[in-house]
Amino acid sequence: MKKGRPFLEIFASALHEDYRFPLLELFAFLYTLGAFGFATALTDIFTVSNEIWVYMLTSTLMGVPLLVFLLLVFKNVAYGLGGDLEKGTIQTLLSYPLKRWKILTAKLLSALGAALLLFFGIQLTVLVIMAPSVILPNIGVILLTYFANCGYVLLLTTIILLITLFIKKGGIGLVVGIAVYFSIGIVTSMIQFVALVTGSAAPLQVIALLNPSTAVSLHYGVLQSIVINIAWQPTFTEAVFYVIGNYAITALLFSLAYYYFCRRLSI
Repeated sequence: MKKGRPFLEIFASALHEDYRFPLLELFAFLYTLGAFGFATALTDIFTVSNEIWVYMLTSTLMGVPLLVFLLLVFKNVAYGLGGDLEKGTIQTLLSYPLKRWKILTAKLLSALGAALLLFFGIQLTVLVIMAPSVILPNIGVILLTYFANCGYVLLLTTIILLITLFIKKGGIGLVVGIAVYFSIGIVTSMIQFVALVTGSAAPLQVIALLNPSTAVSLHYGVLQSIVINIAWQPTFTEAVFYVIGNYAITALLFSLAYYYFCRRLSI
């Protein structure tokens, strides 16, 4: 057996399971429809600087498509990997001449990597079509916005991955993951309210570390109701550091997931 072929076989098999027809086509349609719909609504409304306009266009364009992307990734991780653990088919994968970490990598590339390519490809295409003369000079704003919003999705995905590996149940893992998502959203809203009442920036800084899109929004002055009462409007560099901190936490959790899968997971 040629070197690398077992990895590709597992990857191809995972792709087939994660994106059965017409799932991929349906999600691509929803991404495109949501992106064009939200982007069109902003093209002629705001009279602000190009940088802020690009941020608002980018973040609004991600609205529904980002939620759809989140659900797709949750489904892939929970049902894909969780289903293999629950049904015992993971034992077949472990029979391949590959180390465990490579098997998990192949599964995650299918569950997460393909979804990311689809999401970013459609989103960036829509942005360039809608306003190429403004988008291209402000590519740094776009990248920061995408990295900030996707950082939160990746953090949640890693939590779902850990839960799925621990309980070894695909359906339950998906339900728990969605519950965690909504719970974090509720807690975040409560912390923002506390920050608004107390006038302290500390609660927002904690939120920004877990969800760096908060820091980016504050940087561009979008969360005006909070900025007015709290003297904290991060600089561009500070917003970047919050994004980096978020990805560092996600990387740590991913490392724990790999360690558990490779060393502690009993099948």
